[in-house]
Amino acid sequence: MNFLVVGPGAMGCLFAARLKKAGHIVKLVDHSPERADHINAHGIRVEGVTGEYKVPVPTVVGRVSEKPDVALICVKANRTRDVGEALATWLSKKTHILTLQNGIGNLEILQEALGDHTVLGGVTAQGATVLSPGHVRHAGEGETVIGPEGHPVGEIVSAFNRAGFDTRSVRDVNSLIWGKLIVNVGINALTAITRLKNGRLPEIEGTRRVMEEAVGEAVAVAEAKDVNLPYPDPIERVLEVCRATSGNIASMLQDILNQRITEVDFINGAIVREATALGIAAPVNRTLTSLVKAIHGSYGDRIDGQ
Repeated sequence: MNFLVVGPGAMGCLFAARLKKAGHIVKLVDHSPERADHINAHGIRVEGVTGEYKVPVPTVVGRVSEKPDVALICVKANRTRDVGEALATWLSKKTHILTLQNGIGNLEILQEALGDHTVLGGVTAQGATVLSPGHVRHAGEGETVIGPEGHPVGEIVSAFNRAGFDTRSVRDVNSLIWGKLIVNVGINALTAITRLKNGRLPEIEGTRRVMEEAVGEAVAVAEAKDVNLPYPDPIERVLEVCRATSGNIASMLQDILNQRITEVDFINGAIVREATALGIAAPVNRTLTSLVKAIHGSYGDRIDGQ
């Protein structure tokens, strides 16, 4: 298949490299000319749980002349609307859009911006960290699930499996997106605030208590919206993910360490918005959202310890 991967972050580079390595046609889109030049000169380098390899992946800024089968959206959620509106001006109407982004709202934003395209959603439990431009550490493997079932999802599932990603399709992709959202609600903001790796959160009484409260609020919102979560015990699922990814640096913490804007508005902040609309209280998620936004709103003012 012919893939256009939008966003050369950790997940974008990982998927681009593995798909290209498996023999698919892949082109990467970046907004930074300097980073695009670097990737064109040096390729994408991956190290970690699946070994170490380097793959040449053509990288462009702006439009591509080809007509890809699939555009895989791997940008941060706060850039989704800008990316969708830009793609709508030149992307072939025959190209299918797939988002594996964190949080909720991305699917709807892309559908609004790219109304004439087929927009697909999904989640991935692959873990990756950017070490430098075009250089990522593949920190952990997990299932990728996309939907809804049917054309062209079956072809994408086959392509992903050929590239070594354990992938399947489902009818109700919304339940999966909410399932991953609730896991992220329990982990991401807490790691960003405490600067702890995932595995430490359940081991400390204070962070575990806040985790349970934040997840409880999110579950209450999901139940009020009649979302069928893909697991029976949400807090146990969050704890399982913490244990399985104990050494991982969560994506929101990666953003904080690199002094970038985080996706908190699409994770804990999304729970606050949904809860407010439903008349449900979500004070823990409101506080977590405010604290994370305070951190990335004051990068230049922080006091470093000696």
